[in-house]
Amino acid sequence: MGTRPELLVTPKDLDAVQRLISAGADAILIGEERYGLRLAGEFSRSDITEAVDVAHAKGKNVYVAMTALFHNEKVDELADYIAFLNRTNVDGIVFGDPAVLMTVREVAPAMKLHWNTETTVTNWFTANYWGRKGASRAVLSREINMEAILEIKDNAEVAVEVQVHGMTCMFQSKRTLIGHYMQFQGKNLEVERRDKDRNLLLFDPERDARYPIYEDENGTHIMSPNDICIIDELEEMIDAGIDCFKIEGLLKSTDYMEQVTSIYREAIDLCLDQRGEYEDRKEQYLDVLNSLQPQYRKLDTGFFFKETVY
Repeated sequence: MGTRPELLVTPKDLDAVQRLISAGADAILIGEERYGLRLAGEFSRSDITEAVDVAHAKGKNVYVAMTALFHNEKVDELADYIAFLNRTNVDGIVFGDPAVLMTVREVAPAMKLHWNTETTVTNWFTANYWGRKGASRAVLSREINMEAILEIKDNAEVAVEVQVHGMTCMFQSKRTLIGHYMQFQGKNLEVERRDKDRNLLLFDPERDARYPIYEDENGTHIMSPNDICIIDELEEMIDAGIDCFKIEGLLKSTDYMEQVTSIYREAIDLCLDQRGEYEDRKEQYLDVLNSLQPQYRKLDTGFFFKETVY
């Protein structure tokens, strides 16, 4: 049997922090759009401080996303933000840009770092390279299969995080492509956070697939048409000792996330403590999760068991 993986979720607001921790989350990932990519919600500095108080009172961890690609004009801001996170006692910073790592070395050398570049964390050698630079965790790419995940864990010198549920990003451009097009058409599409609630979709009639799309300060984001769900395939990763399972809450309601978190909490604990009962129940878990899905968002296993899904 493996060790108990951390169950990491992405709440959309302070109310969700309370509810998802009560539902069984071990850790939360939050942040603000200026520094983090594709966040479930916007957390100001005061929100982050309150979230840390709430989570730490329950013995849970808070990680803050600094995964944006930083141009010169933002580099000078990083030290102040990281110093604030350090004073607030967050449990780690998730980064992709080496500018974050270098700044942490200067202003918060004891801060834990999780390396996450979304698509390029595809082998154990590179994970260990960033581990030797100071990262304590690698967030694996969503585009690799189960065999590769297990091989990375077997050879990694750092902790390993895997997304087990939710949507993934297919495409990002720093340009606000849709906004520019809509403006050209004389239509209104302001580039601000509420665009996530406008339910913009790219529709592929051949596959009957709908790709959510939104724009923010970091550009244009096109998301997967289906949600990953690996609730019935946890055994190998748990036995391999994968350190963290992530449930992605982007474009999801707190009601949805609360139910999904509770189901994964039960499934993970059963898989570790009562394997036979997990085997008996896992199809039921999958049925319940399918029943929670919106009409046009199916569940699938992403790239876990095949090379491509798009």
